[in-house]
Amino acid sequence: MEGISLAKGATGTTVLPMNALQRIGILTGGGDAPGLNAVIRAAVKATILHHGWEVFGVHHGFDGFLDETGESVEALTYASVRGLLHRGGTILGTSTRGNPFEYPMPTPDGGTQVVDISDRLVDRIQALGLDALIVIGGDGTMRIASRLAALGIKIVGVPKTIDNDLMATDRTFGFHTAVGTAVEAIDRLHTTGESHDRVMILEVMGRNAGWIALHSGIAGGTDAILIPEIPYRVESVAEKLERRRARGSRFATIVIAEGARPFEGEQSVVTTARLGALPRLGGAATRFARELFEVYDVETRVTVLGHVQRGGTPDPTDRLLATRFGTEAVKLLAEGRWGHMVALAGTEITAVPLADIAGERLIDPDRSQLVATARAIGIT
Repeated sequence: MEGISLAKGATGTTVLPMNALQRIGILTGGGDAPGLNAVIRAAVKATILHHGWEVFGVHHGFDGFLDETGESVEALTYASVRGLLHRGGTILGTSTRGNPFEYPMPTPDGGTQVVDISDRLVDRIQALGLDALIVIGGDGTMRIASRLAALGIKIVGVPKTIDNDLMATDRTFGFHTAVGTAVEAIDRLHTTGESHDRVMILEVMGRNAGWIALHSGIAGGTDAILIPEIPYRVESVAEKLERRRARGSRFATIVIAEGARPFEGEQSVVTTARLGALPRLGGAATRFARELFEVYDVETRVTVLGHVQRGGTPDPTDRLLATRFGTEAVKLLAEGRWGHMVALAGTEITAVPLADIAGERLIDPDRSQLVATARAIGIT
């Protein structure tokens, strides 16, 4: 393996410092988000311009290491990342089911069992000659990265999720674009709802965190915001609609997070949890529309925004944050600060230990200024 000549020993052979890197890998894990390609672009450019390391992209998250043909790993060059800043998705592909510590494998009787194949993944990283990894992903990806770091892999994390629910960072790239998409949808639903005197209900993503719903609901001027952190009472929303009707407004807009639930109920689930995968949420808006109709005579229409929030061009805010994260991740590698994740603290990029990232960053209804803002302007 060719290295970078940094010093010469007594015998004339190349002597590399302990922390010297020559080949690094980059992968994207979990769900896609606007700005992933911007991170890849920034990391590759910063690496080539300032360090001279070889960079390799690993396709389909950690699953890419399990393909021993080598076809899932490709060299990334300046040409590879040209034109990526505005491009949605990820050129490396991604996977939500590639946890090497809990990997679903078939059993002889036709069933499935979860096994730990992390040793196989570590061997593959070493066989590829990769000295370090930049891993871009959400909470699940960061948990995997932390465990790999404990096994001796030199690894740096970059936080990504449109849900904005990752601990230790004030913002994740992809969130701002998702909110913008939701606000545009609310604006469009407002005009058609007003035309037909209907209640328009928009379901947005977020799983257990209501950040997208809360931000887009306030920015879009909705009449009610239903988030997972505050179980709802349909009667409260009906009372709000009646007050609007008394003032002459027979239409309304409501945004509901996919993980919202009634006060004495559970989240609406499309498919239950299975080996290697979380339960898939869905149907929250349809359920709420049905519940509303039972207590209030109103015509409703439901729109589920779904993966429209994940796709498309990242907005300028997410492009900027993704670029900053990508360059800072390379800086951490150059400084030998393995086992850390780059994070946004206020306006500055910092680094936090992967081992310290635990749990989801949820909205605290009693302390959130945004919740107080929504209530102050009459949003239920």
